[in-house]
Amino acid sequence: MTNAELGADVVVDPGATVGYEYDGAVEPAVVGADSRIRSGTTVYCDVDIGAGLTTGHDALVREHTTVATDVLLGTKSVLDGHVAVGSDVSIQTGVYVPPETEIGDRVFLGPHAVLTNDPHPLRGPVDLDGPTLEADVSVGANATVLPGVTVGAGAFVAAGAVVTDDVPPGTLAVGVPAAVRPLPAELSGRNRR
Repeated sequence: MTNAELGADVVVDPGATVGYEYDGAVEPAVVGADSRIRSGTTVYCDVDIGAGLTTGHDALVREHTTVATDVLLGTKSVLDGHVAVGSDVSIQTGVYVPPETEIGDRVFLGPHAVLTNDPHPLRGPVDLDGPTLEADVSVGANATVLPGVTVGAGAFVAAGAVVTDDVPPGTLAVGVPAAVRPLPAELSGRNRR
């Protein structure tokens, strides 16, 4: 630990860093009560995390990120700064979340899902535009969501899909590029913890 404010009953494993002072750090990292941060994880300064965070090993939370309550951040997952994460969110192993992304409450991101924010991945100046995942969205394993896309409340992105356009609420996006279909009954409803 370096520059951090920890709530009651926070456990930080040896080998984890909470309050990493990057160039330009201003505020300490804040981690809410009853959180568990496992070894290899790094949480930068200028991060505000609510109660009940649990990380896997080697996760990364970069600057200017807010994480609400009861969030799971899986092993080797990355919140790459300037990210907002709601409550009761499950981010599984190896997920990448880029800057300028918003994740609503009760969202599930399957293993190795990738969200992107650069509309033209060339070296040069560009306005980054991360995706928005509204409440109760599920994104399957190895799916990719492109910049600026909004996945509507209660929508489901199938494993391996590449989402290039907005997904309406309560629908299923499947394929490459993803096509929208009606959501099967067994996939409807709110995500549960």
